[in-house]
Amino acid sequence: MSTALREAPDLASDAGGGVARRAVIRWAVRLFRREWRQQLLVLGLLTAAVAATVWGTSVVTNWQLPDPSYPTFGTAAAQVTLPGTDPRLASDIAAIRSRWGPADLIENQDIATGTTQPVQLRAEDPRGHYNSPLVGLVSGSYPAGAGQVALTSQVASLYGAHAGGTWRAAGTTWRVTGIVQDPSNLADEFALVAPGQVPRPSQVIMLLGSPAVRQAAGNGRGDLPGLPAAAAVTVPSAESGGASPAVLVLMVEALGLVLIGLVSVASFSVMAQRRLRALGMLGAVGATERHLRLVMVAGGLIVGAAGALAGTVLGLAAWFAYVPALQQAAGHVVDADSLPWWAFAIGVVFAIATSVLASRRPARTMGRVPVMAALSGRPVPPKPAHRSAWPGLIVLAGGLACLAFTGGVAEAGHGQGSALLLLASAIATSIGVILLAPLAIGVLTAGVGARLPVAIRIALRDLVRYRARSGAALAATAFAVFLAMAICIVASMKFDNPLDWSGQNLSGSELIVHTYDANGGMMTQLSDAQVASLSGRVKDLAASLHARSVLPLESAGAGLHQAGAPVHSDFTGSVYVATPQLLASYGITASQIASGTDILTMRPGLAGLPRMEMAWGAYGACSGNCTAGHEPAPPPCTVSNDCLVSPVMQTVSALPGGTSEPNTVVTEYAVIKYHMQTSLSGWLIQAPAPLTVTQIRAAQQFALAAKAAVETDAGGPSPGEIAAGATTLGIVIALGVLAASVGLIRSETARDLRTLTASGASPAVRRMITAATAAALGLLGAVLGLAGAVIAGLAFAHGSLSAMFGDLPLSDVFILLAGLPLVAAAGGWLLAGREPPLIARQPIE
Repeated sequence: MSTALREAPDLASDAGGGVARRAVIRWAVRLFRREWRQQLLVLGLLTAAVAATVWGTSVVTNWQLPDPSYPTFGTAAAQVTLPGTDPRLASDIAAIRSRWGPADLIENQDIATGTTQPVQLRAEDPRGHYNSPLVGLVSGSYPAGAGQVALTSQVASLYGAHAGGTWRAAGTTWRVTGIVQDPSNLADEFALVAPGQVPRPSQVIMLLGSPAVRQAAGNGRGDLPGLPAAAAVTVPSAESGGASPAVLVLMVEALGLVLIGLVSVASFSVMAQRRLRALGMLGAVGATERHLRLVMVAGGLIVGAAGALAGTVLGLAAWFAYVPALQQAAGHVVDADSLPWWAFAIGVVFAIATSVLASRRPARTMGRVPVMAALSGRPVPPKPAHRSAWPGLIVLAGGLACLAFTGGVAEAGHGQGSALLLLASAIATSIGVILLAPLAIGVLTAGVGARLPVAIRIALRDLVRYRARSGAALAATAFAVFLAMAICIVASMKFDNPLDWSGQNLSGSELIVHTYDANGGMMTQLSDAQVASLSGRVKDLAASLHARSVLPLESAGAGLHQAGAPVHSDFTGSVYVATPQLLASYGITASQIASGTDILTMRPGLAGLPRMEMAWGAYGACSGNCTAGHEPAPPPCTVSNDCLVSPVMQTVSALPGGTSEPNTVVTEYAVIKYHMQTSLSGWLIQAPAPLTVTQIRAAQQFALAAKAAVETDAGGPSPGEIAAGATTLGIVIALGVLAASVGLIRSETARDLRTLTASGASPAVRRMITAATAAALGLLGAVLGLAGAVIAGLAFAHGSLSAMFGDLPLSDVFILLAGLPLVAAAGGWLLAGREPPLIARQPIE
């Protein structure tokens, strides 16, 4: 079939006007409709980027409440708290209402549940003036009279209650009318009763919000004059400024689009090479260089718009499907229709701009190709690598300098300026690594000798010949490895504050039974008789969990403190006794403990901190008339006052690292020397597998019946899981980039493969060429990405090298460095066996 034009368009005489532009744009649209399958890689990446942006901005926007004061104040402007022991409680409530206008009254009574999570019997009107963010109905109805109660789902599950059934608590049998929740705090466990149904409240809260209250609360002093003496008033704190979380997601998207742009450059370069003859023919009939560039740029615009549209639809679908899970993770009710449309628009513009900018480089290159060279289909000579070396070195040096000025591990993220500097350094370091990628290709191929098999030499030669594609692919691979390695380093490093220890409290297979009663959040130590009775029950609980060990945790009442440290930065965590059973459980022998050691710890850096003190017994205890915030100064730290200055500490890495595990213990030597009194603090139960929800609920019921408290894993991924996930994600992204890039390079060398096949090359040779290409790119990308991440870590660590790299998982490093090229080579070998149709026949352009 042939097509004839009645009158050929005179592109030269149009001099770049509207007719010529419309003609080449229509041609670009037809090319996209015909060749969209060849651009699936870029389309898929752009779609994924926009979808991730739409989903991510929606998540971070709705992660926080519209008003941070909702969980405490509702829509009120002030909260007045009165103790339940106030002898003039009723008259004080009336006086406050008379002085400051209408108020929502909330009466609370603590209920013991067997866990450290407080549960309250709460009397309030759910249809009050200011408590709409605090009470919501899930099913059934609100309690309307005496003997009626509505439970949260957690309380109902704990007691096995349901709507229409009965529930016994506080000496009364209640009829359950429905399930309720605190929309601003889904972890709030309470039982709602009608106003006036809590005869002996432990605390009464009044929510005030009249214009007079708002004016008085906004006077800068945060108080309400004329309140009764027993009343305590709090007002919402002023909101701190700062960038919207959606802005951070957009920054991450921009960083991800850098990687996508690199792959897009390679893809558009191959598409331009495929269209080289057609572009030459267009130039032969009078198209200018500007027209030829417009063809490629218009194609990039179309690809970007299609990817942005598909990504927006996919992201919205993912968002609406994720809303229920987000509510559980965020701990509050999420409005699915509350979306940052402005962020969506910016993300779409970013994606389209990435596609257009990625198409401009090959468009400029192809537009400058002479017509005869284009008609011959010869590839464009690669750009020398040294041209991009200096900009890459300068940008990389600037990023490392920014990292050095962030303050290191100890000051990371402290303050908005430090956070912005850290973000700028991460972007600059990434761009520096990307710009240096083409130089690395030249360095690798410079050492190629004649002893290598011919297939490997051909693969490495093609990497240099088609550096416009291989350089972008290598940069994208190195970028993916760099991010994965950086995440591994950050997830595994121990921040340089061994006092305020952070991380997981327990592993998923551990459980601690404490010897105190957590009644409404108040910790009451059990008596010796109760502890003795509890000991036998703990054995039964451990047997039901098929526990591998039950470790008694003894306490000597000892604690650590750094003189002069603020309260919020002082030592946190329990200090247990290093009993022989505890040490044996973690493989620590007596010979490993230095003579005269007082404290064993696994926290890096704790043993070297100055001004440390160990206190025990009655040191610092308040005697006489003490009020919160007005405690007397502690006595001098001397042994006679049950305090020791500069205790001898030894770091033992074999101790566990959980915040509730015995990560810091006092030795029996110190217990005997300073006459400390020990007592049983609890039992650490080690199950053979992660505890199930049913087992955790059974343990809570056990603690409720025994009037004790249990503690389990607080949830959240561990640093090791984060590092493993980052490694897996980095390898998956890198392999995807390698697969697409190798396919682009090998399709561009189809003429050479056709010649090899005609000369008798076997399928094994084709496999070797493809495998060598993938392995070389994978090895180079892994080395370059790892080197960039380690150099950035050295610049960031300052003097805290042990905190930065001490717990770096070497298995993840090995997987990235050796596993990535091996998997890439294996994939290239397996997927290159079939003879492509472009080898068997010459394609018709």
